[in-house]
Amino acid sequence: MRLNCPCCGPRGIEEFTYRGDATVHRPGTDAPAHAWVDYVYLRDNPDGWHRELWYHGAGCHAWLVVTRNMRTHEIADVARAVDVARQARENARS
Repeated sequence: MRLNCPCCGPRGIEEFTYRGDATVHRPGTDAPAHAWVDYVYLRDNPDGWHRELWYHGAGCHAWLVVTRNMRTHEIADVARAVDVARQARENARS
């Protein structure tokens, strides 16, 4: 599998580290205990397209959001996590 890093171009998967589900949102500090248990321990095992966090440790050290098909490993999109977060903030304001 190869990832097309937005900063470095296509690279082998060995340069990257999988860091988890990019759709999980951290609970607020005033959230009940069960919300924290869910956040830390409960994860979905999706079938189909899913957004994941990857870290380019052997390259530009960028955090990336990868949209990948969990069944076929086909990659539809790779974007810098900072750009994804910025876009989400802008959409929330609109």
